[in-house]
Amino acid sequence: MMTANRKTPKLRMGKSEWVVLVVILVYSFIPVVGGVIRVLELAGGPQIAPENPRALLAPTPIILHILGSSLFCVLGAFQFLPSLRRQRPAAHRAIGRVGAAAGCVSALTGLWMTHFYAFPEVLQGAPLYWVRMLLGTAMIALIIWAVIAIKSRNVFQHSASLMRAYAIGQGASTQTVLGIAWIIVAGSEAMGPLRDGLMIFAWVLNLLAAEIFIRAMLRPPKRRQKHLSKPSIRPSTPRNET
Repeated sequence: MMTANRKTPKLRMGKSEWVVLVVILVYSFIPVVGGVIRVLELAGGPQIAPENPRALLAPTPIILHILGSSLFCVLGAFQFLPSLRRQRPAAHRAIGRVGAAAGCVSALTGLWMTHFYAFPEVLQGAPLYWVRMLLGTAMIALIIWAVIAIKSRNVFQHSASLMRAYAIGQGASTQTVLGIAWIIVAGSEAMGPLRDGLMIFAWVLNLLAAEIFIRAMLRPPKRRQKHLSKPSIRPSTPRNET
């Protein structure tokens, strides 16, 4: 008796999806690679990045933060692909679960480091401290709300909440880009209140981009919403007159 070999069809992605995936992965490249280098150093590897005394004194939170942030940013890039959601819903859900857990680890360890690490004033002032505490808490709340929303079949709220959480989690990428741009323009690294302002501005840009994306790509068109909300009215059948 012969059995037919069923092969799983390959995931077919459009050109625009490939562009989006590559752009997000490249955007995440610098902080992810920098984090991996730091983890290798803490594991006994060669010293490449500038020494961080806080990481040497309490390495566990920063290792968990780097791993959680890297997973959240890289896995989150694949969740932007409509083809993955349509053709591989099980993979989409599995990636989402791992990504959500990684995002919570990233936010929790970020809150711990912000509050308990002793940062010099030139690296973290009061404004940056409170913004980090606020956004870290918001990131956890958004991920939890996204899980609740998808349990209730509210796909829009699920996607919008995760988009906002992802914008917060990708803060390091935008901060790296702004920091490099500032060094190129000014010739020196931003420190003190200027550094705080650039890092906060990076989150503002990310959240603004997230809101534009939500309204342009995720929210159903208003015409469709109005059409669905209106009751259907059947035209009356004209009577035949003799």
